[in-house]
Amino acid sequence: MPAPQQSRNVVVLGAGVMGTGITALALGSGVSVTLVDVTEPILTRARADVRRQLRHARLLDALPDDRTPGTLTTALEPSAARDADAVIEAITEDAALKAKVLAEVSALLRPDTPLITNTSGIPVDELAASVARPGRLLGTHFMNPTYLISMVEVVRGPRTDDTALTTTMELLEVMRRKAVVVADSPGFVTSRLLHPMINDAARIVSEGTASAPDVDRLMEGCLGHPTGPLRTADLIGIDNLVDALDALYERTGDERSRPCDLLRAKVRAGELGRKSGRGFYDYGESVS
Repeated sequence: MPAPQQSRNVVVLGAGVMGTGITALALGSGVSVTLVDVTEPILTRARADVRRQLRHARLLDALPDDRTPGTLTTALEPSAARDADAVIEAITEDAALKAKVLAEVSALLRPDTPLITNTSGIPVDELAASVARPGRLLGTHFMNPTYLISMVEVVRGPRTDDTALTTTMELLEVMRRKAVVVADSPGFVTSRLLHPMINDAARIVSEGTASAPDVDRLMEGCLGHPTGPLRTADLIGIDNLVDALDALYERTGDERSRPCDLLRAKVRAGELGRKSGRGFYDYGESVS
């Protein structure tokens, strides 16, 4: 079977944690990327973060060493996506803001360009109403750090067409990611299971049943969780976690998804996890 055609002009919208992670993964896999955000200082930080992630990935042998790295360019305007082979939107997990950006970008794209929203739980069809070609829209849920976690959840909306799905799967294969396609639903599979579990773990800590390290040790040692739910919360970003839980609760009414008081208190205090230097654990300084 011939190797999939490599997309040479991928545009990533949003230079935050996930946008830079996806960019680093693509570049390390030989795919060139244009990374788009709204200010030059954001892009300056993003270029440094991408370089750091590529360095870490190579030290860990997490990226292929048989490919020439892709070229990174940056841009301040969504019009950079006009000639893209694929566009990956990776802005903040806010449905209204995603819909606005996707609507603007979709009007610029060629009819055959897949438009991929990277989301941990916003239904694809909820966003499809805003785009010029709903058949070209589908979702991905990359995990952080993208260069270490080799599996990606791919979300096919009810209007996603076969060509968009096939092109996206080929791009993921170029990036050596394993993909599992799931149906459209709030939270999909991974967030629907993981985020309420983290919320429950935070409740246990707030009730005084166990400390955060003890909760994580028990989940690792007894149940095989690789890092523990609260260390995972720090990696996700507690603000991102609360936003995702709010979105899940709004769409499902599941009380387990209503963010507990401890999570909200940490967000108010700026204790957002690794990126702020402190969350359930103290990292000494910001590592974003």
